[in-house]
Amino acid sequence: MADQSIISALILGLIEGLTEFIPVSSTAHVLLAGHFLGFKSPGNTFAVLIQLGAILAILLVYFQRLLSIILALPASPKARGFVLAVLVAFLPAAIIGAIAHDFIKAVLFETPALICIVLIVGGVILYAIDRMPLQPKYKDVMDYPPSLAFKIGLFQCLAMIPGTSRSGATIAGALLMGTDKRSAAEFSFFLAMPTMLGAFTLDLYKNRDALSFDDVTVIAIGFIAAFVSALLVVRSLLNFVSNRGFAPFAIWRILVGTAGLIGLWLVG
Repeated sequence: MADQSIISALILGLIEGLTEFIPVSSTAHVLLAGHFLGFKSPGNTFAVLIQLGAILAILLVYFQRLLSIILALPASPKARGFVLAVLVAFLPAAIIGAIAHDFIKAVLFETPALICIVLIVGGVILYAIDRMPLQPKYKDVMDYPPSLAFKIGLFQCLAMIPGTSRSGATIAGALLMGTDKRSAAEFSFFLAMPTMLGAFTLDLYKNRDALSFDDVTVIAIGFIAAFVSALLVVRSLLNFVSNRGFAPFAIWRILVGTAGLIGLWLVG
């Protein structure tokens, strides 16, 4: 049983890292895969805690840029404006996530059929947005004003529903608000840092009494797998999006959601 949990954790960690920063909903993929693998964790906390691996991956990739922004803060209004924009975008999810945390984890995370339906619906919406003849006004994340960032942050709150995708919601919102595809994906990266770190901290605190040493071992395996696979995605996603757009991810969402519904119908 222990070996099975370790293998499941490895698989789920790889899935987490590969899907966290693309608009397909890593939570949906991890929860659905965990459901069919028979994997359980206290309070469904595994799916959130292994995100720390993905967080560290993006911090590593963007370390030099983050450092340059931090060093420029005292003298650069542009750097200060960018940090403010990220914090403003993070605020709505921080408030709603803290208030609705228990409902999200106890109800929404336990409804695989809902997750599949949201995957499909989100895929259709993302595909439609990707095909819209939108004229971008903003092409550099450093130029995003706080008002735009706040609207993107409101879109991010849709990701409280498993299957929506945090990156998918922020990217779709950014595109509709006048950004280009590359900067929308990049802003999603930056916004992921405080959002995922906040979710990790809250979930760890809420489940501190339910976790055992065995859980820590399994989570550590998932964390390492998520870190390695996320590195590969973060390093290549922006170029992929610039060349191909988001349609491939939209189609993938629809296929996975449909396969999930069929699987639930066949095996429960």
